[in-house]
This record gives sequence, C-alpha cells and structure tokens, in this order.
Amino acid sequence: MTLHFSKYQGTGNDFILIDNRDKIISLTREQVKFLCDRRFGIGADGLMLLELTEGSDFKMVYYNSDGNESSMCGNGGRCISAFAKKLGLIQNETTFIAVDGEHKSILSDTVVRLQMNDVKGIERISEDFYLNTGSPHYVRLVSGLKDFDVYEEGRKIRYNDRFAAEGTNVNFIEKTGDALHVRTYERGVEDETFSCGTGVTAAALIAAHLQLFAEKDQCRIQTPGGQLTVKYQQDPPESFSNIWLEGPAIFVFEGNIELK
Repeated sequence: MTLHFSKYQGTGNDFILIDNRDKIISLTREQVKFLCDRRFGIGADGLMLLELTEGSDFKMVYYNSDGNESSMCGNGGRCISAFAKKLGLIQNETTFIAVDGEHKSILSDTVVRLQMNDVKGIERISEDFYLNTGSPHYVRLVSGLKDFDVYEEGRKIRYNDRFAAEGTNVNFIEKTGDALHVRTYERGVEDETFSCGTGVTAAALIAAHLQLFAEKDQCRIQTPGGQLTVKYQQDPPESFSNIWLEGPAIFVFEGNIELK
C-alpha cells in the first residue's frame, strides 16, 4: 500500500498527518510504530488521522510513536488544524473532535490557537503536582533545568507504582525571568520530546497556582523546541477555564511511503 502523508511540527513536537476522510486507511500498531520510527520510517513523535464526523469540521485520531492510540495532544491539535486548512477543509477557524471532546482552533499565518478543556482540580503529591489537561501530567518544580536529567528522572515517575500501568507524562519546570522553562518526558514516546502542548498547559496552570508570575491570565513558555503561550481564566484555588494554547504549527514536507 502506498500511503500519502504530510509532516508538521509545533515547537519541535513533530507529527505525521494523514487525510482519511474517505475512511479507507486502517493502520495496525506495528505500522504506526514503523511510520514514526526515526531510522526506518518517516520519524515523528506521533501520527494523526484526519477523519470526517457529524457536527464538527473533522475528527482527530491520535497515535503515539509506540503505535498505541492515545489521549489528547495539544501540539497535535494545533498541527492538525493547520493541516485541515491546507486541505481546504477549513479557513481561519475550526471546531473538531478529539478523544477528550470538542476543541476550537483559530488560525493566523503559522500561528494556531487551540482551546483546551477546563481543568477542575489539582492534586498535590508531596512537593509536586498532578492534573489532567486532556492528558495526565505530573509537574515538578526544579532548579538547574538546563542540565537536568529529564529522561532518567521522568522514567522514575512514569514507571513508579502508581503510574506504571496507565502511565503519565512528566514535566520539569523552572522560572527564568518572565518565562517558564519546561522540559517533558512523554509516555508513549518514552523519552523527552522537544515540546508537549498538554504538558506546557499543565505547567502554566501550576505556575499560576503557585503565583510564580505577576500576570494572572497568561504564561509564556520556553521549551527546547521553541516558545508557546498559555492563556487562561483562573477560578481560585484550583480550577481553570477558557484555556488557550498558542504557538506555531509548521508544515515541513509531504511524500509517499510504501507500507507492507
């Protein structure tokens, strides 16, 4: 089978995008894993199928690079919105369905703003935090983030007794000047990624919860892959609504690949 694909990235978080509006493409776990492999396939943190659904412009079906269908991906949601515009399916606004429900996107040039789900609570775990922003996220405030061993420390948390079965993403954060620096270990990728949309959203909400910045309605985020902004309305002490993830969503290339 010859498969046509497009490659997109959002602050270094990269994805394979496939137009499946005709519903003729069905991929196995091993095929998704092969396509995302950086040595033998196309290479990506994840893969998405764009499909049609009633009541919305499209449906986002997301797979992690391990081949398993996964929870919400924020940068993926922004990239699939840009892909839908490239296909001529939408113009500058869209409403689509993801695994965690309905999302709205607003597009301007290469910048995509994605509305995230409301967050109704934050769990305190010792000095750390746990919350769900469409995907589960563990957040730890650290010092010396630039030289921090995200892979080893992230794995310890992701595979501890509580999270081993279902997994969690793990974010390490540090305030530097007027920006929050974030590095993320992603489940399903099982490594550090250049950026994680639901992760930086979780990190921004924890920064607001801890009152790390003077601004009360937004947080500027620096990831290894680039800059993102999270805007929100805080309903103290632990609830957030009207959450928007904003940043670039860039088309990289397109092509064809043979699948066995």
